Formats: sequence, C-alpha cells, structure tokens
Amino acid sequence: MAGLIPQSFIDDLINRLDIVDVVSSRVQLKKTGKNYSACCPFHKEKTPSFTVSPDKQFYYCFGCGAGGNALGFVMDHDNLDFPQAVEELARAAGMEVPREQGRRDQKPRQPTDSPLYPLLDAASEFYRQALRSHPSRKAAVDYLKGRGLSGEIARDFGLG
Repeated sequence: MAGLIPQSFIDDLINRLDIVDVVSSRVQLKKTGKNYSACCPFHKEKTPSFTVSPDKQFYYCFGCGAGGNALGFVMDHDNLDFPQAVEELARAAGMEVPREQGRRDQKPRQPTDSPLYPLLDAASEFYRQALRSHPSRKAAVDYLKGRGLSGEIARDFGLG
C-alpha cells in the first residue's frame, strides 16, 4: 500500500470505466434521452436533478452542484479518500494498482549546480537595490504598501 499511484494508471482506469455502470451500481438511474437521471444521492429531493452523461463520462446535480467523474462519484458516495476509491474502482475493473516506490519519503531534488542560480541571485540583488535607491522607488514602495506588504516582508522575501 506504500507509494504513490502513478498518474498514468489513474488516467487509464478512468478511461476504462463507464460512469453509468459505476453510478448505477449505487443509485437507480432512469434513461432520459441520451443521459440518465435520478434523485441526487447527495441531498434530499423529490424531483430528479441528478444527471449522468455517458458521452462526457460525467455526473452533475443541478440541485446541489455536485459533479465529477466516476472516481469523484465513488469518493463522495462511498465516503472514501482518493487511494481507497482508486483501489475500489481498480478491483471492480479487475486491475491491480501499481505503486511508485521510494517517492513518498524523499524530498524533491533541488538542483544547486545550475549556472542560472548566480544569474538569478544577481538579478534579485539588482532589483532589491533599485527598490531602495532608484529615483522612482516611491511609486513601487507605495504599490507594495497598498498590497499590504511592509518593508520587513519585502526584505524577508527579497522583493525588489
């Protein structure tokens, strides 16, 4: 269960699913034209405002605004978090969920050997100096103050 689920697998899973099959296994749908309708499972109503579009592979409730794809429906209807919903739908589709190993605990690699870093540092310092000493600095300082930024914030974040 450890590791991230690859985005390519999630995309493939969603493409293999038919939203009508997923929703109709949980809610009784009625064919209305090219779409399907039902009373919304997410709020109480007497007149059906919940629609499922097989063409768009999307559901939407005109009453409460709930909408999304098959994965979102299972998450909302079955009260599952994202990985649990992916596991549930993959099981129903007869697929095994692959996991990417070693990515969760590792911090993202930040390249520090790029020749652009000294250039970016120099540009940042140039604009900080300009904010302090340029003849037109008052307009820039007034703008920053108008945005709620103090001199301390500008200094701490290297604004210029």
